[in-house]
Amino acid sequence: MIDKPRIGVYVCHCGKNIAGVVNVEDVAEHVRNMAGVIVAKDYRYVCSDPGQDMIKKDIRDYQLDRIVVVACSPRLHEPTFRRVLEESGLNPYLLEMVNIREQCSWVHMDEPDKATEKAKDLVRMAILRSQLLEPLEIKEVKVLKSVLIVGGGVSGISAALDLAEMGFKVYLVEKNESIGGHMAQLDKTFPSMDCSICILGPKMVEVARHPKIKIISHADIVRVEGYVGNFKVKIRENPRYVISDRCTGCGECQEVCPIEYPNEWDINLGVRKAISVPFPQAVPSVYRINIDYCLQCYKCVEACGAREAIDFGQKPKETELNVGAIIVAIGFEPYEPYQLKEYGYGTYQNVITNIEFERLINAAGPTEGKLIRVSDMKVPHRIGFIQCVGSRDERIGHIYCSRFCCMSAIKQARQIKEKLPEAEVYIFHTEPRTFGKGFEAFFRKTREYGVSVVRGRASKVLEDPETGNLTVFVEDLSLGKPVEVEVDLLILSVGMSPPKDLESLSRTLRIPRDPDGFLLEAHPKLRPVDTHTAGIFLAGACQSPKDITDSISQAKAAAASVAALLSRGKIRVESMIAHVNQDLCIGCGLCQEICPYQAMTIQNKKSKTIPALCGGCGTCASTCPEHAITMKHYTNKQILAEVVTAFQR
Repeated sequence: MIDKPRIGVYVCHCGKNIAGVVNVEDVAEHVRNMAGVIVAKDYRYVCSDPGQDMIKKDIRDYQLDRIVVVACSPRLHEPTFRRVLEESGLNPYLLEMVNIREQCSWVHMDEPDKATEKAKDLVRMAILRSQLLEPLEIKEVKVLKSVLIVGGGVSGISAALDLAEMGFKVYLVEKNESIGGHMAQLDKTFPSMDCSICILGPKMVEVARHPKIKIISHADIVRVEGYVGNFKVKIRENPRYVISDRCTGCGECQEVCPIEYPNEWDINLGVRKAISVPFPQAVPSVYRINIDYCLQCYKCVEACGAREAIDFGQKPKETELNVGAIIVAIGFEPYEPYQLKEYGYGTYQNVITNIEFERLINAAGPTEGKLIRVSDMKVPHRIGFIQCVGSRDERIGHIYCSRFCCMSAIKQARQIKEKLPEAEVYIFHTEPRTFGKGFEAFFRKTREYGVSVVRGRASKVLEDPETGNLTVFVEDLSLGKPVEVEVDLLILSVGMSPPKDLESLSRTLRIPRDPDGFLLEAHPKLRPVDTHTAGIFLAGACQSPKDITDSISQAKAAAASVAALLSRGKIRVESMIAHVNQDLCIGCGLCQEICPYQAMTIQNKKSKTIPALCGGCGTCASTCPEHAITMKHYTNKQILAEVVTAFQR
């Protein structure tokens, strides 16, 4: 710290966001004569180009060495003003920000006088703290130009192809046997009614053939270590009992296999052999033996012949990847509506989900696209859809809209009318949400097919045990009375749920989850694909429910963010980190145990910080029994200066 700091204070109006409540002119005048303050100004938009230029000019003209910006959240604009200082020749950490928008004007809108007084107190505290700020060393680390993408659905595929085309090495890890995700299960996509696998299949093959992409399927993430630019990831490839390099995908082994079991790819509506691929277009086209069902009769070994691709002794294989960045694109899981007993799912055979219906109506599905009832294999002529099953429902904790279910039902209703023009189709809804490009026109066109749209949430479903038909009880809000509608087949439009293994993966990657259970982005508006762990990005429905179009858009944004990060060859790491006083440290290891970023290590019986990993949270400093850890930029002296000032008038 220098003896006599020269401080500039800049109070932002933020239009009326701040100035509509806080008297910003009074705040600037209040601190103008404080010790060390050389200049204090209020300005309409300090973050604007003219506002930034004003600060730069004052730094030169008044030889300022500390800047206090009184505006909105530092989460929003601290990087902006750090850059202003750096471009003016100052260390960027000689900046202090005061948030009088969220902490004053927005929370005290009915008390402008008190809001102004609170703002004055906060600014005085910041000025005292700024006098104690010290320049921090700016460190850079080299980055590896390789990327790990976790999840091989449409988001992961899109991101992988974009990054590979930019010249980056891509490892695409998928827990299932094949890439493709849920999109590969669909029959058609809305609103264009394209064949889903027809547009996704070529992309899957392109991924497999791209020289810069390596697919690691039927695999799990075991451990992630390191930091942005230099991650070490341990992958476990689960045994297929088929040697991938030798399997040609000819299918001769499948033809002779005598064992069949429910095919999870067809939502258990169809069957597959004990040695098989989940669906014909699977990528990689490598067969797998389900050892839980296999009799080990060795007929597949005989059929494979000279290729000798069958290996019953195969074990899990662990490999370590070194990558510069990670994209998480593990998608979602359809909600399983067993909990909602009133709809009879799992009890009545003719109550199915929209995902199960996709397999029934798909030409590559278990019925080759023939629309039938599961109970008696008859063609249904009265079909109903119940919307918002597993979405917008406080009873199950899913208060969010899943964003694709309405359009899924509208699309499936049209498909039914195209196959069975005389069929009666009902959609029971609270309100249809057709938010995307071309969606409303698609909805209107579907209604022209004769689809009945009934406004009202279904309360219960009962089955006639003799016929298997179902009666849906619903209050028709348009008619203002309860109605009963008999259908042959009932489809529940289930929403999206976070994947079951998302909790463990979030811990492994150190990514927090939001209240709905999805992975939390760094900022919902400004950084929607970033996470709070530098170098790890999000794409697709693991961040929030979204349709195919939005998933691909986010994947491309994540790929662009990764490219911007890695293309520089080296990156800056945060300087506001924990510093261990080696003379005071006793090597107890408490800091290492409690650190959420795994940034503390023990060397020579002393704690040491790994700078690139440290998140600057301060947990270690508050835990250390010897007070050996100091948080740079948030020292006890700096914080106490604010506290003492807060109680002075």
